[in-house]
Amino acid sequence: MSTAVVTANKGVFRGLNLRQKTLLIIGLTSLLLLTIVFSSVTMNEDSLKTDFGSKNLNPSAEHPFGTDWMGRDMFIRTVKGLGLSILVGAFASTISTVLAVVLGLLSSAGKVADSFVSWLVDLFLSIPHLLLIILISIGLGGGAYGVIMGVALTHWTSLTRVVRAEIKQLKTQEYIHISKNLGKSKWWIATKHILPHLIPQILLGTILMFPHAILHEASVTFLGFGLSPHEPAIGIILSESMKYLSAGYWWLAFFPGLSLLIVVLAFDMIGDNLGKIIDPKTAHE
Repeated sequence: MSTAVVTANKGVFRGLNLRQKTLLIIGLTSLLLLTIVFSSVTMNEDSLKTDFGSKNLNPSAEHPFGTDWMGRDMFIRTVKGLGLSILVGAFASTISTVLAVVLGLLSSAGKVADSFVSWLVDLFLSIPHLLLIILISIGLGGGAYGVIMGVALTHWTSLTRVVRAEIKQLKTQEYIHISKNLGKSKWWIATKHILPHLIPQILLGTILMFPHAILHEASVTFLGFGLSPHEPAIGIILSESMKYLSAGYWWLAFFPGLSLLIVVLAFDMIGDNLGKIIDPKTAHE
């Protein structure tokens, strides 16, 4: 069967150039992630009801990921947890992107502004991400809002550096100097010349931010400083399963952890392949 699957996959990719293969990988991976989010949102809450007569069941056809100590289906809990993590990552990454773009543009206002942005980036990078997320989350009252803001306020630094460096390079271009000599305003130059060049980098940076945001959300929640224990978050599922691993209930942690890893790798694949399309060297291959 595995040989047949490999042969089928080769048949799908045979005859496609690099760009077409890249677009196909992005499309299939995006479809997987959208399916997880859609399934998570549309699942009925009754599907997570407790059934103590079916607690701690091994993985089977009826329960692919087994059941937990309260008889809840682990597959459903995992899908809802993944959907929640992706949504948290989406909100956090969007906020981080807005901060990165604003600070990146601010750095081009002058030497003082550039020094301030550089100092702010170095300050946030000097503090461990996880510790800073926990402090911000606790300071904002915890819960989904605290985690989202904690992740958002700690993941803008790398993209800010990219935007800042890109703006500095663009400002040295000849067409920018020509526009200045023609009397064009800074706003006109920013919107007509600089921003269009930044959009691909911003899009790629946002997507690559997702895996970090999702993993840090799961880590903080696992430690008990994140989402509410009543939420079906992956971090909560993994934290609760630690009590039962010694009893041999390995599936309580294995399948949620593996699923989280697959989602993170899926975002990495989208980011890497999107980078190939954006890169002029490989975009037309």
